[in-house]
Amino acid sequence: MTVVTAETVSTPSRRNALLSLLGNDQDLYRRFCRIRDFSRKVRASEYHITNACNIRCKGCWFFVHEFDKKTRDLKDIAAIRDFVRRQRDEQGITAGILIGGEPAVVPDRVSVFVEELDYVTISTNGLKKLPMEGFERVSVLISLFGGGRLDDELRAIKPSGKRFSGLFDTALSHYRNDPRARFIYAITEDGIPYIEETVRRIRDNGNRTTFNFYSKYDTSDPLRQEHEKRLMEEALRVKEKYPDTVLSTPFYIRAMITGKTKWGSFGYDVCPSLSTAHPQHAERVANGNPVLPGFNVYAADFETLNFCCTSGHCEDCRDSQAVMSWLLVNMGKFRNSREDMIDWIELAESYWSQFIWSPVPERRPDPAAIAV
Repeated sequence: MTVVTAETVSTPSRRNALLSLLGNDQDLYRRFCRIRDFSRKVRASEYHITNACNIRCKGCWFFVHEFDKKTRDLKDIAAIRDFVRRQRDEQGITAGILIGGEPAVVPDRVSVFVEELDYVTISTNGLKKLPMEGFERVSVLISLFGGGRLDDELRAIKPSGKRFSGLFDTALSHYRNDPRARFIYAITEDGIPYIEETVRRIRDNGNRTTFNFYSKYDTSDPLRQEHEKRLMEEALRVKEKYPDTVLSTPFYIRAMITGKTKWGSFGYDVCPSLSTAHPQHAERVANGNPVLPGFNVYAADFETLNFCCTSGHCEDCRDSQAVMSWLLVNMGKFRNSREDMIDWIELAESYWSQFIWSPVPERRPDPAAIAV
């Protein structure tokens, strides 16, 4: 997951130009300012806090590319605390994005980040519940692949290779009505028949979801799609039917599935979610396309700098948070019309509303208006 920074609008001339673009709509301008003012406070980096995981999802880039074998876990809590404090005090980091492995299996390491940083989000598979006590203000993003029975086929695999069932059911039970939790639902053309049913179950469980794209990392062509149009149509239909449950906007859904917008295509030369201090990125950082300021990704030894927020295999990547960051840091591309700026504002609001620690409000469902 990455955190984006809204473009600063600080001078009277810029404010007037934006207001004019928005048709002098004061409500839209206030929404923009709320995003801008909060995002200025968030400076994030990502941390693999363990190489251990209690399952082996099919196509998981972490294990397909053997990230678990490249470094050893730093287990010394005092040393981890010293590292986090240096991140905060010397690098200005206020937000920790915790991935693995599986962060929920090392809650003592999660606690260090909670105690030292303003904002903490963990990515989890949902099999082991993160306790509420001591983690009340931690955002929990729960992975989900394919939906329906496909989720078990793709994720319910123990490290031994033994299969089990009911992983999604377990995650739902762990996080029922939990305000910290959002499901990151990796949709795939193989799971088109399951999308609505899965979203409905998330809604009925008192949760919300953001769509991701399932990249088949265990194949020779992870992004290949034969039914892209059908997948997009179904995702957009379900979004329209469950607008309060699916946080993703139509603009984002189209960009995530196709990797394209009317002004560009997603790829390494524009992806902002890379480790800015990594020496391999010197030319990319200098090419004029925006990056996330100060963003870096650390391996589980809390020393090794990883290439980017995911696998480093850019030709295979359609990571939801990387795509979202790409859209949001390019706010200038949305300045062509009022409608485009509304798309950007809605994108930003949908992004920030994932996190319990964000003040950006989300629409709450009216039980009387829930579609059946």
